[in-house]
Order: sequence, then C-alpha cells, then structure tokens
Amino acid sequence: MGLALGAALLFGVSAPFAKLLLRGATPQLLAGLLYLGSGAGLALVWLGRRHITNEARLTRRDAPWLGGAIVFGGLLGPVLLMAGLSRTPASSASLLLNLEGVFTAVLAWFVFHENFDRRIALGMVAIVAGGAVLSWEGRLTLGGLAGPLLVAGATLCWGIDNNLTQKVSAGDPVQIAMLKGLVAGSVNTAIALAIGASWPTVPRLVGALVLGFLSYGVSLVLFVLALRLLGTARTGAYFSSAPFVGAVVSLLVFRERPGAAFAAAAALMALGVWLHVTERHEHEHRHEAMEHDHAHVHDEHHRHDHGPDDPAVTDPVPHSHVHRHEPMVHAHAHYPDIHHRHGHDGASPPPGRESPH
Repeated sequence: MGLALGAALLFGVSAPFAKLLLRGATPQLLAGLLYLGSGAGLALVWLGRRHITNEARLTRRDAPWLGGAIVFGGLLGPVLLMAGLSRTPASSASLLLNLEGVFTAVLAWFVFHENFDRRIALGMVAIVAGGAVLSWEGRLTLGGLAGPLLVAGATLCWGIDNNLTQKVSAGDPVQIAMLKGLVAGSVNTAIALAIGASWPTVPRLVGALVLGFLSYGVSLVLFVLALRLLGTARTGAYFSSAPFVGAVVSLLVFRERPGAAFAAAAALMALGVWLHVTERHEHEHRHEAMEHDHAHVHDEHHRHDHGPDDPAVTDPVPHSHVHRHEPMVHAHAHYPDIHHRHGHDGASPPPGRESPH
C-alpha cells in the first residue's frame, strides 16, 4: 500500500508544478520533456547500479507486454489526450480523466481475471468518486462528442498500460520505467517540435526534466513495485488518490482556500483507502508449478536450494535468479501479487511471468 500511495504522492505533486511550467511550453512538449526527464534520470540510475542490483532483468519474453504498455500508455494515451483536450471543456475533461481507475480495475477483473470482492469494488468506487468530486467545476459542458471520446480513449489506453505493465512487474522496475520514459519522451517531444512547438527557457527546461524524473520516473518505479505486490486493480485504486495530492499542493503553492468539494473528496478517498487497508483476503488456494525470475528472499513461497550458478547470498538479503515453485496448497492472507493470480471460481489461473529457460 505504501508503494502505491508513494507513487500517487509523487505523481500528484506534478500537476501544480506542471501548471507553472506550462507558461513557457506547449502541453505536448511539456509531456515529452516530463517523460524524457523520467527516462534519462532513470537511465543514469540503471547504469550506476546495473552490476549490483538484486532485480531480475527483462527478457525477450517480456518484450510484447512491455512494448504494448509503451504503445498504449506512452504513445497513444498522450496523443489522444492532447487531441481531446483541444475539443473538450476543462469541466468535463477533468472528470473524464478519473475513468483511468475504472478502466484499470475493470480490465484487471474481467479480462486478466484478477480477484476482487464487494469491499474492494466499493473502495475503488469511493476513491474514483472522490477524484470526480475534486475535479467538478460546477457545470458539465460536453462541447461535442468527439472531444470527450478522445479523452476517454486516452484513459482506456492508460488502463491497458497498467494491466500490461503488471505482466512484467517481476522484472527490474527501474529498467521498465526507464524504457517507457525514453520511448514516450522521445516520440512526444518529436511530435511537439514537428507541429511547431518552441523550446522553453533553460530554467524551465531543467525544471521539467527534474519534475519528470521525480513525478514520472520515481513514481513509476514505485507503481511497478506496487503492481508486483498488490495487483493491478488495488494499485490503480490507490493511485487514483493522486488528484487529491495535487489539490493539497495547489492549496499551498497558489494559496487557494479549500472548499466543500475538497472536504467531500477527502472523505470519499479516505473511505476508499480504509476499505482497502482493512481488507483481509484469506482462503485455501493452490499454487501451480511455476518457474520464473524475480527479486525474493527465502520465505514460505521460496523454499528452494541454490545451484552453483545462483547468487551466494543469505537471507534477509533479496536476490534474483531463475527458480522453480513446486505445487502447493495452503491458506493465508494475500493479495493478487505475482504469486497469487489464481482463480476463485474453479477457473485456471492466468499464466505468470515464465522463465526464458
């Protein structure tokens, strides 16, 4: 939970500061610079730690999932959003952006077969409703159907992105976020320059890159780790609290006064987070045989011996290597993490991230 809320916190603070940076750049160019700051900053981190990291590196088997996530989340999503914002009043666009949490959860539950119950569904609804209340500007003006459909299409792309990223979340989160940032940043910046955008001043350029590294890069690393441990729908629900964080920062930066909408949004989001935090999902379940690679310690799910080529480490130091899980049946409290993707109605669980060997 802390990882998902940390990701929301870092991403949420980007909105008010990006508003300040927009005074010197077009929205399309700023989006590209934020992604570039994310990718370039994480590339430095990845290069500096690539020989000492305990995380599993991505493999060719991860390429389709990660490639799809980059296409939908880093390329199609921003383009659809920019096109939609140009045709949609702010009142409806800000509300439609809350559809990302809905699409993320619905796809996770009904397409990728992630488990959920009434409590989790209500919590997600409360958090998304809080974001909607916070975004509400007193009136709703559609201004035609094309704009809202494009904005909704962008949120659908990000929902697909979140679910595809979960498929590779066992891999190195820094490498995942770095690749997404570099590709999305390069393409969006190139598009912005091609349509006539001008480079901002050096201080604003540096500010955008630093903000991108923290609010897009580090935030995405935390988001990927949360996907690994909590599953897609729960992580997406927690991340939906980012608008509330942005509103709090705006109160401080722009010296605005909180109103009734702010209080109502805070109450709804607090209710949603409480419903998720107090969830206890426990039942007897079966782990099928699985072979994969990810950072782990030798807990109840990792009781294996090390071969001569495996890392010579002792617990509680996390380490990564290809390891096999034997079939097991037991009961304990758990989330739909990378080891608990089982069905709850007799259906076979979806496949996990298998080893390339």
